Amino acid sequence: MGFIAISSMLFLGGIYVTIALAWWILQIVANWRIFTKAGEAGWKSLIPVYSDYISYKIAWQTSYFWLVFILGIVASCVQTYAGDSTMLLTIVSLIRIIAGIISIMYSVKLARAFGRGTLFAVGLIFLQPIFMLILGLGDDRYYGADK
Repeated sequence: MGFIAISSMLFLGGIYVTIALAWWILQIVANWRIFTKAGEAGWKSLIPVYSDYISYKIAWQTSYFWLVFILGIVASCVQTYAGDSTMLLTIVSLIRIIAGIISIMYSVKLARAFGRGTLFAVGLIFLQPIFMLILGLGDDRYYGADK
């Protein structure tokens, strides 16, 4: 490879890293704002598992966070030991489907907590980073968790 090819790859890699960093910072700002709109301290959005717990508290109930958390651990453990067992792999699939349904319900609850409707919830389901930016950086008001 020539010098020009290597420098071009480094340049393109630098552009990618810059865009990814900017996107990451925007996501942090959006989550911080969502938390503060809901009356939580913004720094809580920076701590990985704790931020998910607070997100469920903001949108719904923390018991569903614990359910998804435990289901994820169980699915991971069962999959590790499943080998070629069709029954165990089916159980893992069912656990993941249940967790996916709860995640969809969370998106609906989050949209409602900020006074948004079903179409916004669909946006949260399929394009979550973009709709979280809209929620965090927009002028949406927090109305409370939908129990």
